Amino acid sequence: MRNLSKPVIILGLLSAFMAGVLLVSCSSGVQYPNQGGENMPEKVIKTDQEWRQLLTPEQYRVTRQKGTEPPFSGEYYDFKEKGIYQCVGCGNELFGSEAKFESGTGWPSFWAPISEQSIRTNTDNSYSMVRTEVTCQRCDAHLGHVFDDGPLPTGLRYCINSVALKFVGDDGEGG
Repeated sequence: MRNLSKPVIILGLLSAFMAGVLLVSCSSGVQYPNQGGENMPEKVIKTDQEWRQLLTPEQYRVTRQKGTEPPFSGEYYDFKEKGIYQCVGCGNELFGSEAKFESGTGWPSFWAPISEQSIRTNTDNSYSMVRTEVTCQRCDAHLGHVFDDGPLPTGLRYCINSVALKFVGDDGEGG
């Protein structure tokens, strides 16, 4: 009987290499101002009282208490303007309109953040489910969740609460 371990190892290495090539070749090509993270602003830290003064009650509930707005109720779920979606708490640039897509879920959905340094992901075990929470890297605001059922090129769906976002159009105007 022939020893098949070498061909199996070689096939495994080749598969891993091709997966890496595919991942690199599927990048969006969209360049954003904060990509790379070298000029990311410092962490924003506020007291609970300061957050309550800055945010509306609904913004506070979602971003500081990890709430969720009802589907199809938010300002941006069906919004089509071109520009940048920022964190409502600190203004950190999170998502570009080029990465927004219609997921049918009732929340704004994006296939990628502006920069991996703009957001952070955490395991969320609430409600007897295991999900991946998305938070603002700069101020720790709860934004929503990310799922692996999105479109190419990433296959990801960042499902984000409208109330956690502030839109700035390409013309510099808000949404």
